Amino acid sequence: MNKSDRMELILIPSNKGFIKIHIYGFETYGAWGQVFAQLNEITVNMKGFHKKKTLIKTLVRLHDTLKKNNL
Repeated sequence: MNKSDRMELILIPSNKGFIKIHIYGFETYGAWGQVFAQLNEITVNMKGFHKKKTLIKTLVRLHDTLKKNNL
């Protein structure tokens, strides 16, 4: 990606700190994008075509990772 590409940042408060979500891409309808979700040291990323679905899948994967590590 170029430096001119847009990035969105979403911060969600939780009991264990802030969940930081970085969203890249999704410029036009049907364009590829990438979503990163981070809580403390744990980072999960996914790529997809649909912004909302990719965001939800990334949060589900972060939840599963936290559950697996008993955090």
